Amino acid sequence: MSVEAHAGRNRIVILGATGSIGTSALDIVRHNRDELEIVGLAGRRNIDRLEAQVREFRPPVVAVYERDAARTLQKRLSELKTEVWSGPEGQERMGRLAEADLVLTAVEGVAGLVPTLSAVEAGKVVALANKEPLVAAGELVIARAAERGARLLPVDSEHNAIYQALKGHRPEDVRRLILTASGGPFRDHSKEEMRTVTREEALCHPNWDMGPTVTIDSATMMNKGLEIIEARWLFGIPGDRIEVLLHRESIVHSLVEYVDGSFIGQLGLPDMRIPISYALRYPKRLEAHFPPLDLTKVGRLSFSALDPDRFPSLSLAREALRVGETMPAVMNAANEMAVEYFLQGSIPFIRIPELIERVMKAHRPERNIELETIQRADGWAREEAAAVLTRWNGAGRI
Repeated sequence: MSVEAHAGRNRIVILGATGSIGTSALDIVRHNRDELEIVGLAGRRNIDRLEAQVREFRPPVVAVYERDAARTLQKRLSELKTEVWSGPEGQERMGRLAEADLVLTAVEGVAGLVPTLSAVEAGKVVALANKEPLVAAGELVIARAAERGARLLPVDSEHNAIYQALKGHRPEDVRRLILTASGGPFRDHSKEEMRTVTREEALCHPNWDMGPTVTIDSATMMNKGLEIIEARWLFGIPGDRIEVLLHRESIVHSLVEYVDGSFIGQLGLPDMRIPISYALRYPKRLEAHFPPLDLTKVGRLSFSALDPDRFPSLSLAREALRVGETMPAVMNAANEMAVEYFLQGSIPFIRIPELIERVMKAHRPERNIELETIQRADGWAREEAAAVLTRWNGAGRI
């Protein structure tokens, strides 16, 4: 059932309910209970937060990825009628929950691919809040969505902005898409200064409050590389017509340039509740329950080019898109591993793109884009990243 067809409350499943996107989405539901209803929640291991969410929103089903945590949650909720599912199959079942009109996928990393595909194959309206399913398997996801009649609504602020700016216009009139970037915490650092940045500095984003992996991706600018690949699949625009501009204020969330010289963009506070709200009740807009943007206080909107030498991850993502086949999945997995190694203190910040490049150079892309192919490439990339780290340690290069 499409969002437009549902006359009553929109019935929603949230995959990744305990993360920053999930909690923001629930805040919107909290203020719009006459419009929105939670019918399913899924998380990984944070059962304290999941328990509180279930008790507040009373969904009939909740899924927990880790089985021990699921059993603990089941005991805690024994007096409620909520059913608890566990494991990856529980997440997949939640993606295709019959009672849901819309599935918000906010699972961090490529782990969100299978439940996202599950929702797509069930013909759901899918609000995409994680980049990785389209980065790793964009061709597959888009093809399945077309076959099943599923609608994809982007929640990422940049893609949500482009989605809005494209409405009512002909695709053939688009000259280029422009993704804006805050630049992250190191936008003014030299390459030499970035050699000594700490974990704490990298996790201190100047504009957005996000999870650790996404925040590090913003610091390396890999998030913009992932967004280029995602935009290519969402909007059918070749990568060489998708550009990135540094926009420190994070007020213009992206723009579309048309062939007549017009630029149409979307402006708003750097608050993820805005694009989430747009997706949860599309095409209707929900009234915001927080102060609006005051342009007189913003005062100035600035735009400038990015330095690819300081942020090589952006070029690596473009190369992965150019090569295609399984290379984007490999690039994405290598990035996830490199970010994890940095957060663990195993490699310095400056080595993140170097590790990704080493893994990409070792890969021989496969053409057959099916789920099994993507999963095999993802697994290979993670093993190769671990092997690169071992070689570096053995050579004393860390």
